[in-house]
Amino acid sequence: MTEPRTPALPAAVELHDYEYAVIRAVPRVERGECVNVGVLLYCRQNGYLAARTHLDQARLLALDPVADVHGVRRALHGIEAVCAGGPQAGPAAGDSPGQRFRWLTAPRSAIVQPGPVHTGLTADPEPELRHLFDQLVL
Repeated sequence: MTEPRTPALPAAVELHDYEYAVIRAVPRVERGECVNVGVLLYCRQNGYLAARTHLDQARLLALDPVADVHGVRRALHGIEAVCAGGPQAGPAAGDSPGQRFRWLTAPRSAIVQPGPVHTGLTADPEPELRHLFDQLVL
C-alpha cells in the first residue's frame, strides 16, 4: 500500500516589518481639517523609503478657498525628493533611509504634515505602498 502524496506547499514567503504614515494637507491648522495627500513607507530590512503623493486640489480648496496650492505641491515634491535621497534630498542627502523617515514623520505645525506612524508586515514594500496609497489617499 502506498502512502498518499502530500501536495507540495508553496515556499514560505518572508515578511518584513514596515512603518508608514499618511501625509496630510491641513490648510488651516487652527481648524484641524485635513485632506490626505500622500503616504510614506519605510522598510528597514529592504532599505526602502518612498512616498506616493496626490493633491486633490478641489478637496483642498473646499476646506480653504485661499489655500496655498502651489506651496502644498512644492512641499510634496520635497517629501518625494527626501525619500529618494541623493543630491535632491538637500541636507538630508547623507542620512540613512531610517533617519530620513524619522525626520519626515516628526510632528509639525505646518500646512503639510505627517499623521501618526503605523506598522505592518509585507513581502514587498512597493506594492504595499501602492495599496496603502489607493486605500488612504485616492
